[in-house]
Amino acid sequence: MKTLVKTIAAAALIAISTCAMAAEGPGSKSAKTNVNLSTADFALEHYVAVMTEGESAGVEQLFAEDFNQKVQTANLKSNSRSEVVKSLKKQKGEKLNCTVCTDVLEESADYMVARVTLKFENFTKTDLVTFVREGNDWKVSKSINSYK
Repeated sequence: MKTLVKTIAAAALIAISTCAMAAEGPGSKSAKTNVNLSTADFALEHYVAVMTEGESAGVEQLFAEDFNQKVQTANLKSNSRSEVVKSLKKQKGEKLNCTVCTDVLEESADYMVARVTLKFENFTKTDLVTFVREGNDWKVSKSINSYK
């Protein structure tokens, strides 16, 4: 009798698990989330969320294929798109303890340059970000970081 109860319980757990996975739909965990990047302002807002709030949805969508990042320190460092995307995905959910200030320095129909300043307790990171329109979306094409 105990074996029958265990078998029925195991079958019920398997059935419930299968139903739960089927409800999520095929590939739902690996499916990319599209983010509205139809305006430069939306792209800037999403960029700040990715950099400061650990937002990981639409990270790959945000950066142009030819994106590069330059970090100005004692030695100039350059990061490729894949390196930056990989790093940001690892920071999923991590919120930075800083105040954020954004300034649009220049804007036209097809590009925008913004300064994103992150003020931490002991230092400030300034990021000059260039956004370009690619089709119907705005994407980050270049980022130059400096620290004080």
